[in-house]
Amino acid sequence: MNKTRSFFRSSFAAALLGGALVAVVGLIAISAGWIKSDGGKTTTIETASTAPIVSKSDEGTNVVNQIYKRDGGGVAFIESQIPAQEPSTFSPFGESESEGSGAATATGSGFVIDDEGHIITNNHVINGANRISVKLGASEKSYSAEVVGADPASDLALLKVDAPSSELHPLNLGDSSKVEVGDPVVAIGNPFGLDRTVTSGIVSALQRQIQAPNGFSIDNVIQTDAAINPGNSGGPLIDAGGEVIGINSQIQTGGSGNGNVGIGFSIPINTAKAEIHQLETKGEVEHAYLGIQGGSITPELARALNLPVKEGVLLQTVEKGGPADKAGLEGGDTSATIDGAEVSLGGDIVTEIDGKKVSSIEDLVKLVNAAEPGEEMELKVLRDGKEKTVSVTLGKRPASVEKAPIG
Repeated sequence: MNKTRSFFRSSFAAALLGGALVAVVGLIAISAGWIKSDGGKTTTIETASTAPIVSKSDEGTNVVNQIYKRDGGGVAFIESQIPAQEPSTFSPFGESESEGSGAATATGSGFVIDDEGHIITNNHVINGANRISVKLGASEKSYSAEVVGADPASDLALLKVDAPSSELHPLNLGDSSKVEVGDPVVAIGNPFGLDRTVTSGIVSALQRQIQAPNGFSIDNVIQTDAAINPGNSGGPLIDAGGEVIGINSQIQTGGSGNGNVGIGFSIPINTAKAEIHQLETKGEVEHAYLGIQGGSITPELARALNLPVKEGVLLQTVEKGGPADKAGLEGGDTSATIDGAEVSLGGDIVTEIDGKKVSSIEDLVKLVNAAEPGEEMELKVLRDGKEKTVSVTLGKRPASVEKAPIG
């Protein structure tokens, strides 16, 4: 389970490795370097609230019960057969069971999005599988599923099952941009293989960032306290109106346990909606890529380093041959240790992108994530105390952080 952390609370070092979040001596390294628009589909979350949701208009109505009856039929129970050579495919999030041969069966969730049999789930639920089977709603009939497309960077996958229309109950997709903290939510999924489990809670926070299994960051994530556990991955997070607002994906746990402690993360449905067409037509999603490492500037850091601004992003490393390097952006050339963290100083300071203020690494990540490969961005930077504008043509992000080392 991935854990969120605050950026630059005490020291410096948010690494922008193409959208990946990497812990760096007390701070989080965020791959803002190579990111693209939020793409999302299904994901599972773990949470810890079981209080029923009650309609504001009719306090005698159990909304959870209504949502379960209306939307439960559109939730899928997914089983993936993982061959022996892929033993750790689902280790971060999924619920798996090893077989004698070394192979494993992983279980997860998903939900139907149309009457053609398309299902959204997490990529980590089906990654590495040589066979995928799906049960829909309360039915015990199992259907073979094929992978139409997958995006490891947003941890989304689009499946298709050849099921009769009577078995398909597409869920309505909502608008995650309208979600507010405190909104009641319901999660339906298959935690620990316990199919058709419903839990409820609220939206605990918004604008979180989590790390996809391939190392890239996913932003605008919804935090919830609805109880979710391994096996919920890929299932829907549903609002009081019965519409899907997120895909349950990850949880944060305490101590050595792997169960929910009331902190779960759901990929916003708007991210998924932005990717569905590409997944269906291309089988993959292309993400933009900048190619830098850097960190947020805080007032404390600015004073300690005598920087000319109190906020922005200080570039540490620019990937050789990457988009930022080709545009002439410069990383640091002097090493220093601050609060136990080694950082590079002397690099460009990014203060604006396309006229939008950049106060932190999170700002930079979001702006790059919202762009497309081949798109041009204008970065306002400070170099040696002088302001200049640099035009960067974004590239296509590599498949994983490991395949795109910063040199």
